Amino acid sequence: MEIFELVQAPKVCSYLPDCEATFRYFYIQGCTPSFYYKLLDRGWRRFGNYFFVPICKECNACITIRQDCESFVFSKSQKRILKNPLTLKICRPRVTQTHLILYDQYHKRMQDKKGWDYQNITLEAYYETFVQGYQSFGYEFDYYYGEQLVGVALVDILSNSISAVYCYYDHNFEKFSIGTYSILKQIKIAKEYNIKYLYPGYWIKNHHSMGYKERFKPFEILSNRPHLNEETIWIKE
Repeated sequence: MEIFELVQAPKVCSYLPDCEATFRYFYIQGCTPSFYYKLLDRGWRRFGNYFFVPICKECNACITIRQDCESFVFSKSQKRILKNPLTLKICRPRVTQTHLILYDQYHKRMQDKKGWDYQNITLEAYYETFVQGYQSFGYEFDYYYGEQLVGVALVDILSNSISAVYCYYDHNFEKFSIGTYSILKQIKIAKEYNIKYLYPGYWIKNHHSMGYKERFKPFEILSNRPHLNEETIWIKE
């Protein structure tokens, strides 16, 4: 395992444009599952071979959360969503023209819906972000309606935790609540395989793009910013 560290210069925050964001990065070749969990449990996220964590000096709005899948109880509405007529196929991360078209359509829609910055992704950029570095833990959850691919979730699965890396879907099938369905499906799989935690990423309270994670309460919050040699402090929200 090789690790290269870098700290990004402050830039305008993607979520809070009045703030500056600073990230610490590890570029890791051959990351082991045990080291990945050590990072994950301390608030780090992964895209490709890059692992990152916010180290913003004047803001702590990005909160690391996790669901205790063992004790999570599905609500009536969540049980209805899980009954959607979608078929799940699990494979290793990959990229095809279908992936690129679906990804592009999703982000165009989110630009109109939530004001996201839109930029067409290349095959190389997609590969580096979502395919590269999956090692033994990276998987792709493909959601089909009939023969049509309508949603893709990139998911990392460790022995005691699942990390929801990214999800995109066809907005023509919004009635199936595919984003919510994907998280619920991951929790359900965690229950079936006795995987304790789901790490869905950062939560910003009441944020128009991040507030949806409140639908999956109760969850636990990482209340400190521990270094790799420090203990984590998780509290229930």
